[in-house]
Amino acid sequence: MTTDKSPRAGAEEVLDTEQFKRRIDIFDQRLDNIDSVVTALVERVMKQPITINITCPHCGKNIEVAVVGNQKMNR
Repeated sequence: MTTDKSPRAGAEEVLDTEQFKRRIDIFDQRLDNIDSVVTALVERVMKQPITINITCPHCGKNIEVAVVGNQKMNR
């Protein structure tokens, strides 16, 4: 029986660990980028009022829902 404790196997483990760390760092950067984009989008949307019109499935009445951000509405 032979065990795979050669220097090559140890080097492959180190390489795999370094590759894993690099991939985790890239993943973290991508999450940060997504967070930045979503934050910018939400800030932009919240600067203006959003109105959603819904029709009630039971009575057929139109319902208007207005979402207003933290800034004053200008008319």
